[in-house]
Amino acid sequence: MVRIEAMKHHHLDEVIQLSVSEEQLKFVGTIDEILVNIDNVVHPHVIMSDDRVVGFFLIDTTYANNYEFAEPGSLGLRAYLIGQQYQGQGLGKLAVQELSGFLSLHYPQFQQIYLTVNCKNPGAKHCYLSGGFEDTESLYLGGAAGPQHIMKLAFAQ
Repeated sequence: MVRIEAMKHHHLDEVIQLSVSEEQLKFVGTIDEILVNIDNVVHPHVIMSDDRVVGFFLIDTTYANNYEFAEPGSLGLRAYLIGQQYQGQGLGKLAVQELSGFLSLHYPQFQQIYLTVNCKNPGAKHCYLSGGFEDTESLYLGGAAGPQHIMKLAFAQ
């Protein structure tokens, strides 16, 4: 069973143990680099499996203000990761499938969420597609690691 929760202080010890493989670092960064982005508009979340933190991501409530491709009333999904010790078990896909329902419940003032995924990261793109995201067929060219596919997911009503 996979579930999403807002990150709380008691999750921190497990969150800081999460890491990705060397080749994934250019797409996600280290957990220390990610955690510094948390503030009153960028909210941390954990992915839980069997009461263990297996993944992490940020929800950016001002994403549409910073990226012109995102429609008003949209959230942004950032720094989505499954710890390398938990990868290959389908947990990332299962958590993505839970996003729409979770976000519509916890962020009812928003209608959809956007993300960008590097063109050199087909595994992640496939995970998002399998979880219900659609490829907008547009590219974001402002990423530090190269061109990125722009994807979006409308929330369950």
